[in-house]
Amino acid sequence: MHIDWWTLGLQAINVLILVWLLQRFLLKPVTAIIEARRAEAASVMSLAEQARADAETERQKAAEEVQRIAQSRGEALKAAAADAEAAKAKLLAQARDDAETLRHTAATEIDRKRLEAAAADAERAKALAVEIARKLFTRLPDEAKVSGFIDGLVDAIVALPEESRSDIGKGTPLTLKTARPLTTGEDETLHARLSSALGRPVDLTVICDTDLIAGLEIDTPHALVRNSFRGDLDRIARELAHE
Repeated sequence: MHIDWWTLGLQAINVLILVWLLQRFLLKPVTAIIEARRAEAASVMSLAEQARADAETERQKAAEEVQRIAQSRGEALKAAAADAEAAKAKLLAQARDDAETLRHTAATEIDRKRLEAAAADAERAKALAVEIARKLFTRLPDEAKVSGFIDGLVDAIVALPEESRSDIGKGTPLTLKTARPLTTGEDETLHARLSSALGRPVDLTVICDTDLIAGLEIDTPHALVRNSFRGDLDRIARELAHE
């Protein structure tokens, strides 16, 4: 086999020139293009990763917002339930207070009407008793309407405290009410008995008051001494009204 070294050398030179040309005009631009594409791809990947991270952040924020809204809604519902319960309790308490007020008012009104009815009954009973007594005493002798009450009147005066008794009829005539006009003997007896009870002479101003029915009464600024049937009926009526 014969080798043409000149041809081989030229071929080698051609190869070297081709390699140089490929490297100079093809390999470097291609490499630059590949590098640019790789950088662009890396940038796109970075942007995609950033977008994914942003999306994840937004998703997390959205989830947190949903949770916050749900929590706020739950708290609002609890607050509304608590307010409703408080309003219910307030209404119930107000209703109880109103019912108690009505009950108390009704009881007070019932008591008032009962007392008024009792007082009216006592007044009617008193009026009836006075009328009955008046009719009964009209049948009694006139003497019994005065003489039977002298001792009781004198005893009542003697039982008064000293300071009250000492001012009765002092310096002024003593007003004596009688159920009928006095006889001369009754007038003298009353003068003597009252002067003795008071320890000094007294002047009497006699007033006939048929409303006494029977009995005697002394009315002064310092004391009221009653020994009459009307006085007894008034006392009984007060006791009935009190009961």
